[in-house]
Amino acid sequence: MMGSDPSSTTEENGQQLAAMDGNAVAAIARRLEEDDYADAFAGLQDWHLLRALAIHRPDLVRPYRHLIDQEPFDED
Repeated sequence: MMGSDPSSTTEENGQQLAAMDGNAVAAIARRLEEDDYADAFAGLQDWHLLRALAIHRPDLVRPYRHLIDQEPFDED
């Protein structure tokens, strides 16, 4: 099956992260802050991308950490 190689997906994700610049990250952050999505899955995709950038390219995400930080909560 074509495209099912997990290493190609990992490589593509790495290339996407490497290609990001400050303007692209700012656009993602703006969409997240404004909740500017047609559906919840698109927002979740941006959130995961910003989270991956925080791990691999933290310099780009520093001003937007508040969008991915999770605060502990009490379920009771």
